[in-house]
Amino acid sequence: MNDLLRDKMTNEEIINLSQKYLMNTYARFPVAFVRGEGCYLWDADGKKYLDLVAGIAVNALGHSHPKILQAIQHQSARLIHTSNLYHIQSQAELARVLCEASFADRAFFCNSGAEANEAAVKLARKYQKKQKGQDCFEIVTMERSFHGRTLAMIAATGQDKVKKGFEPLPSGFVHVAYDDVSALQAAVNEKTCAVMLEPVQGEGGVRFPAPDYLKKVREICERQGALLIYDEVQSGMGRTGKLFAYEHSGIHPDILTLAKSLATGLPIGACLASEKIAQAFEPGSHASTFGGNFLVCEVAKEFLRILQSEGVLKNAGEMGKYFKSALQDLQKKFPIIQQVRGEGLMLGVDLTLPAKPLVDEALQRGLLLNAAQPNTLRFVPPLTITSKEINEATIIMEGLLEGLSGGTK
Repeated sequence: MNDLLRDKMTNEEIINLSQKYLMNTYARFPVAFVRGEGCYLWDADGKKYLDLVAGIAVNALGHSHPKILQAIQHQSARLIHTSNLYHIQSQAELARVLCEASFADRAFFCNSGAEANEAAVKLARKYQKKQKGQDCFEIVTMERSFHGRTLAMIAATGQDKVKKGFEPLPSGFVHVAYDDVSALQAAVNEKTCAVMLEPVQGEGGVRFPAPDYLKKVREICERQGALLIYDEVQSGMGRTGKLFAYEHSGIHPDILTLAKSLATGLPIGACLASEKIAQAFEPGSHASTFGGNFLVCEVAKEFLRILQSEGVLKNAGEMGKYFKSALQDLQKKFPIIQQVRGEGLMLGVDLTLPAKPLVDEALQRGLLLNAAQPNTLRFVPPLTITSKEINEATIIMEGLLEGLSGGTK
């Protein structure tokens, strides 16, 4: 027990402790971070890293943002949790902010993206059973999608690797190719309760559909009377340079899910819906003990205030273009880069070689990168990143690419 009371441990000591007592559910990198500021992290041995992962698109304002820290300190000294047996002012205020900024009229709060997607599926099924009968329950989702790690959400996810070993899975999910209108049209029928998709596939490799795809999906849904659910757990909250990724197309859903950066590191998920759809939920239909407590909602409110009023959205758009251009310049120099794509600060780079060796070597050089797919790098840095930090990252990446290319350009 004395070891647990130590203020400072080395990377090796923390790693050894983790490996001894934690379930082996993550292929963790050999580093343990203890402090962060802005776009930078420091490990237990004092080494500094430039963070282009941001907690997997979570730390949208970077690390230790002073106004977020102030909101945490202020609210935690007053009240953290009472449960949803009672009214919570900050929860109601956050719901108002999100609804007024979107198509939605009502919000439900939970603790994660998977839970938000579970709520969306339950809401869609409950609504459609009232409208169309008990046989209207199927949810059409996309290949290479990712919707979470609960049993229902791995059934919804269009990647076999997350399903192995957990069968039998809940039924009622049908998968079709992403960005394929004909495949979707063929799959939607009288049993189709809803179509659920990511406007941008994050875990699927930072994949963006054709400009008219969401419009055609909406048309298919309307013809069949199916609901349209957008999973914006990763692409929402300014990540693509707009508050919601669906704003780029102008095609709004019936139900929208959010999580990740909504409270910039504290656990929260949200399911938003129009009034007509939301009325399907009644007391007892769905619940969450911790969902939307005082602390996370107060932090989420402050995050949204900063995002909308302090130029963060504008910065995400501008720095996204700057970063994309820098990556395209690297593409011209190094044939190992096949494609650069993205919007705002949600960027993907396809490589001709596996991405992991580059990610591993980048870690050694003090740069945090992420591979969304075996040959795809994903860049989701803080939305507050500057051109100076992008230049720093580009210089490190150029050195990495030279090494992988054998010194040739």
